Amino acid sequence: MSEPLDNVTSWLTIPEAGEKLGLVPGKVRRLIEEHSLIAIKREGVQLIPAELIINGEALPSLRGTIFVLLDSGFSLMGAINWLYTDNEILKTTPMAALISGKKTEVRRIAQSLAL
Repeated sequence: MSEPLDNVTSWLTIPEAGEKLGLVPGKVRRLIEEHSLIAIKREGVQLIPAELIINGEALPSLRGTIFVLLDSGFSLMGAINWLYTDNEILKTTPMAALISGKKTEVRRIAQSLAL
């Protein structure tokens, strides 16, 4: 069985993400702390899914969606995994739906998980 994070096509280190965003690494770490970006640690290195940076900006709908999931009782890692797990209703992963502009649908499903 594949892991949800196998759906991430490419990863960026914090310095690489900073380059794409035009920010110093400290500011990138702040975006992660604020849930404007997400990162996982692999072999001691924080990695950010590359698709979260679009046209030099962090995906705007991510932060609020992460908060909806955290409020629904998910751990941060659980929320990240959920975002990258295929969803029957969306017919894709919630992350792919967010990237394609379906924020309302994704958040509606995320909120229903708390019930």
